[in-house]
Amino acid sequence: MKDVASILLQMLEEEFNFLLNKKDQMNIETKIRNIRFLGELAKFKVAAPGLIFSCIKSCLDDFTHHNIDVACNLLETCGRFLYRSPETSLRMGNMLEIIMRLKNVKNLDARHSTLVENVYYQCKPPERSAKISKVRAPLQQYIRKLLFSDLDKSSIEHVLRQLRKLPWNDCESYLLKCFMKVHKGKYSQVHLIASLTAGLSRYHDTFAVAVVDEVLEQIRLGLELNEYGMQQQRIAFMRFLGELYNYRLIDSCVVFETLYLIIFYGHGSPEQDILDPPEDCFRLRMVITLLETCGHFFDRGSSKRRLDHFLLYFQRYILCKGSIPLDIEFDLQDLFADLRPKMVRYSSFEEVNQAILELEEKEQSMGSEKTSNGKYDTQTAKLSVGNGTGLIEQREAGNESINLPRENGVGLDEGESEIETESGSMDADGQEEDEELDEDKYVEHDDDGDDDVEEEETEEVMGSEEEEHVKVKQKEKMQIDPVEEAEFEKEFRALMQESIESRKLEVRSRPTLNMMIPMNLFEGYRDHNRIIDVESGDEVDDERSGESSVTFRVLVKKGSKQQMKQLHIPRDSSLVQSTKQKEAAELEEKQDIKRLVLEYNEREEEERAVSSGQSMSWSPSSGSVLMGRGSGVQGGWDGGGRHSSRQRRPVAAGYGRRR
Repeated sequence: MKDVASILLQMLEEEFNFLLNKKDQMNIETKIRNIRFLGELAKFKVAAPGLIFSCIKSCLDDFTHHNIDVACNLLETCGRFLYRSPETSLRMGNMLEIIMRLKNVKNLDARHSTLVENVYYQCKPPERSAKISKVRAPLQQYIRKLLFSDLDKSSIEHVLRQLRKLPWNDCESYLLKCFMKVHKGKYSQVHLIASLTAGLSRYHDTFAVAVVDEVLEQIRLGLELNEYGMQQQRIAFMRFLGELYNYRLIDSCVVFETLYLIIFYGHGSPEQDILDPPEDCFRLRMVITLLETCGHFFDRGSSKRRLDHFLLYFQRYILCKGSIPLDIEFDLQDLFADLRPKMVRYSSFEEVNQAILELEEKEQSMGSEKTSNGKYDTQTAKLSVGNGTGLIEQREAGNESINLPRENGVGLDEGESEIETESGSMDADGQEEDEELDEDKYVEHDDDGDDDVEEEETEEVMGSEEEEHVKVKQKEKMQIDPVEEAEFEKEFRALMQESIESRKLEVRSRPTLNMMIPMNLFEGYRDHNRIIDVESGDEVDDERSGESSVTFRVLVKKGSKQQMKQLHIPRDSSLVQSTKQKEAAELEEKQDIKRLVLEYNEREEEERAVSSGQSMSWSPSSGSVLMGRGSGVQGGWDGGGRHSSRQRRPVAAGYGRRR
């Protein structure tokens, strides 16, 4: 149907000529649809190039108002096609040059000027050299595929196993380089990179240390350069550092040192306007990112106090910035609401500065009290309040001291850091991690404090980032005197001998026998003309009753079975005599108890008979009185013997109900 194309082109051309002189704003959409239709037909070689160039020339003759939009839409649709076609390339190039000259000559508004530039560079982009792609080894390509393509929550275990199988001597450096490109991956998967680092640290300790060092170095480099193009990378590294703390690869002291470095670095220096100008609020976003990642763990112990101290300094830094953008202000409000909802937000620089001064004076007084008690050696650290920089002036208080530089106001809390001189390891969190639950991660980390450090030959460093004193103590090795040691040993032996002699006179309690007694010993029975006395356990032989020995049955246990053996003991022995005396005493006690019980029963029967006889001879009214008295008598008897058991005992508070 070759006639359809000609008819359609004729109708579109007539519509274009009709709308060309229409300046009404309502016709702009119709003009754009018409000209884009012509451009699409030109790309399919239905519309001749001459028709397209005539439409462009008509727009260039009156390059104002809607004609600019029509020409730009036509060139955007088929301009690149006509410029790259050999037969129309020269003519389209001339048209593009004419459009750029008209744009420079005429005073176009910003929108039209941007449209012309975009269309020109879309049709005729600037010449540049071809981009050379990097050639990577197959092993490097596989590492990048694992980290940047395959890594997600469901495949992290598989990725970890594959990374462990790599030849680490050849690819450890490249793997570290890929781990440092967390800003090129998804922001929501930064914690997966930290999880892989924790999993690999169990098998390659140096790799985890290298990752932490590189992250801290990149954060420091970002503070020194302060380039706008690095902001996304700096935010990713702050998130990465927080996730490393969550997976227990670093201690809280590293986090707080980084926080203080962010708000103090460059202040009070000639480069302050370059490193951290007053209108630049990007450091606020860095602190917010780090605290949002791991700040919720600082809710107990020494880390809670350290975070409270830092937030005071952070408020002062916020007030130094003046006006803050609304998005950052909202993030700050959310941060304080999540971490410290009850903390006071100061509205003026003087108020927060006064609160910091009071805090430092309080810490200084506490440090001076401990120093006066002779517990710690002293070193003085002065923190500048005016500009927020931390400067330390240290004085040696003893023969041996430790110089602890605190850069840019970064320090350690008092009683929180213990540096071991022999092993070189440091535990900076005290007992911060005692109450934390072990998460199901790839790494296990012991962050508990050592309570026996004072008994070892270690150094105990006491200080804080907010206070003005750093106390240092190192125990000296004691020289043992041989004479004193010999005297001590002599006195110790005498004391032990005296204790042994005193224990000899003590009466030893008989050990309890945890054995079941056979039932045949509880009742007397005859066996082979023998009578077994139940009370004493001895046997009396009728035929050998005149002999001077007594037979005992001894119950012994051999393995899991019980056995009885006969033991003949002379009658004049102390064991037989004491047993006879004990039996006689027990028999006499039983007779007394029997006599008392019988007397009590007889007296009770007599009282019952007397009371029944009197009630029959008296009148009913008198009987009711007697019964009342009898009840009173009975109540008095119970009061003497059983009344206490019938009273309601008061229940102690909290005892009757389990809480």
